[in-house]
This record gives sequence, structure tokens and C-alpha cells, in this order.
Amino acid sequence: MGQSLAGKVAFITGAGRGIGCSTAIALAKEGVHVGLIARTDKHLPDVAKQIRNFGGIADYAIADVAMMDEVEQAVMHLTGALGPADILINNAGIGQHASLLEADPKAWRQVIEVNLMGVYHMTRAVLPQLIAKNAGDIINISSTSGLKGSAGSTAYSASKFGVLGLTESLAQEVRKHNIRVFGLAPSRVVTDMTIQGFLQDENLEKFMQPEDLAEYMVSLLKLDPRIFIPSSSLWSTNPF
Repeated sequence: MGQSLAGKVAFITGAGRGIGCSTAIALAKEGVHVGLIARTDKHLPDVAKQIRNFGGIADYAIADVAMMDEVEQAVMHLTGALGPADILINNAGIGQHASLLEADPKAWRQVIEVNLMGVYHMTRAVLPQLIAKNAGDIINISSTSGLKGSAGSTAYSASKFGVLGLTESLAQEVRKHNIRVFGLAPSRVVTDMTIQGFLQDENLEKFMQPEDLAEYMVSLLKLDPRIFIPSSSLWSTNPF
């Protein structure tokens, strides 16, 4: 038997669009109270409104996950509004496609700061809440680029390899607190970032959609808490 998610609290980064938005909506439909985090408020109010329109509970906070102080303030706000977290989904990420010598060093560093340090910052801020409950789930979104590097993706691959390493180590650290840590490595998901960078001329229907990954995450979170799966990898049917 799986567990009900109703009444749980989830904090989700990169929640304004794409995977984060779809996951927030899918969890809210399961009765989860969702805390939305993104770097700007361009899309967050609309996502929160969608959730409230079908009777869900949502609040949001603005934070650049690369900045620890902003993360701490966002987590404090959402905790006050929704209560302490049961679920953390580290989804926020940016990409860069350039050779190592062509890439601007500041832009290269920014990918690491958002994609890897952002996971660290959010986890450091939220983990004490899970430990206090002696239960919880963390899902870190990596990529197949975190399993195998490719030309032109040195920053992105380095960040996503790092996310999987962090995930596996953290899973061992927190299992004694009944906290599960999942690392997902999807291939290209149809989001604004992938459409702009890779999928302009492709048939988008053949690729994984944000809703597909959201459905998968819901299924993981509904597994009985005694089932520990420290990390897992997920590919679309058309991996590159």
C-alpha cells in the first residue's frame, strides 16, 4: 500500500514554469500544500492562482537559489505560511552550451552556482525541518548530462554530475532520520530551456513532457515510507 500525500507540505524550486510548475500542480491535486520558489515573480502568481482555483493550497516566495540569504528568507516565509516541509524538490536550473574556452567564466560559474549550489542552499535550509519530523523526501533533478558528458556542456554536466554525487552522499547521511533522497536523471524534457537550446526543429510530442516527470515524482512520493530508493535514473523513450 502506498501513502497518501494529503496534508503534506512541499517546497519546490523553479516552480514558475516547466517541470516545477507541473509538479506543483500535480502535488496540489494530491492534497499537498505547495510552496513555490522562483527567481522572479513573473509566473508564480499565476501558478498559485491555478492551484487555488481547484481548491489547492499554495503560497510563493522569490529567491535566487544561488544566494543563501535569499533561500533562507524564502524558506522562512513559506514555513510561516504553510508549515514546515515534508517534501523538497530541487528543480531550479539553468543551461549553457559552449566549449570550455568559448564560455564566459562568469556564466560558467553561474551554472554551477544555480544548479549545484542551489541544491545545497535549499537542502541546508530545509533539511532541519525534515530531521525534526524524523521523516521526509528530497528529490533532486539532475540530467542524463549528469551521467555522461558531451561536448559543449562542461558547466552543465559538471553541475549535474555534482547533483547526483550530492544526492548519493546525502541519502546515506539522512537515512537514519527516515528521510529519502531521490536523484532523477531525465533526458530532454520539453521546457523553455530545451526548446531554445536544442529542440527548435523537433517534433516535441516524442520527448518527455513536464507532466510526465511530475507524474513520476508523485508516484515516488506515494511509495510507502519504509521503501528506500536512494537514487534512480529516468530516461525518455528517445534519449540522445
